[in-house]
This record gives sequence, C-alpha cells and structure tokens, in this order.
Amino acid sequence: MYYTDRGIEELENRRGGEEVSFAWLSEQLRVFTDLNPEFETSVDRLATWLARLDDEDEE
Repeated sequence: MYYTDRGIEELENRRGGEEVSFAWLSEQLRVFTDLNPEFETSVDRLATWLARLDDEDEE
C-alpha cells in the first residue's frame, strides 16, 4: 500500500457518497495549490491526467 492510499481511503470513506462537479474540484485544487505551492507540479500532473483520461480510448 502506498502512503497516499490512506488519504485516498479517507477521502472515499468521508465523501465517497457525494457528487461534485469538475468545476468544484478544479477550484479546490487551486485553493490547495495556493496554500501548498510546493505541490504545484503534482497537482498539475493530476489535473492533466484527469483531463486526458478519455484520450486513451480514442487512440
């Protein structure tokens, strides 16, 4: 188990039943990056990966 799995599991346990928009998620990522600029690259990579998920199906 990766260290990050604990955070992912907590997220799923606490908020797994909620529905959110990508606009809401994008805003939360911006806020997180503003508060934690050292994670800017990781947040950018995650956002880019999420944005391009469907691209793999088109190839």
